[in-house]
Amino acid sequence: MKRNPTGRLIPTAEGRDLVIVRTFRAPIEDVWASITESERTARWIGSWTGTPGRGRKIQFSMGFEGGEHVGDITINECDAPRHLSITTTDASGAWQLEAHLTESDGVTEMRFTHHLDATIDPGSVGPGWEYYLDMLEASRDGTETPEWNDYYPVQSEHYTSQVENATQST
Repeated sequence: MKRNPTGRLIPTAEGRDLVIVRTFRAPIEDVWASITESERTARWIGSWTGTPGRGRKIQFSMGFEGGEHVGDITINECDAPRHLSITTTDASGAWQLEAHLTESDGVTEMRFTHHLDATIDPGSVGPGWEYYLDMLEASRDGTETPEWNDYYPVQSEHYTSQVENATQST
């Protein structure tokens, strides 16, 4: 099934942000649970253990990467159910991620942001996040899970074509 990429690269003073928006016909608290409760994150990206809280570190295990892929997550900010800011750290380095949620009339919008520096290739990262956010949707809706080959390398050009514009400082 062909999936169209939706993410955008936005220039920032520090580099560029990869931003992907998803909309859910669900209350904000339910969407928040899908991105913060281990038994629910395990359905679409991976599970975690530890005691969550601002400034705390939890251990994360990817569920769909094949083989063992583990790391730490530091919770930078948590304003439930509206904002979560984390730093993931594993063998490949550290990533800064955020989710902002808003609700209107029972519909919740999630604005996911991956803060990128110049060393991160948006052509590989963007399709990965499209895949995982579609996995989130499928886990919530009970629909068929997406196939990785529908995302990478198929969607890479969508992101690499935005790099020049997104490297201009604001």
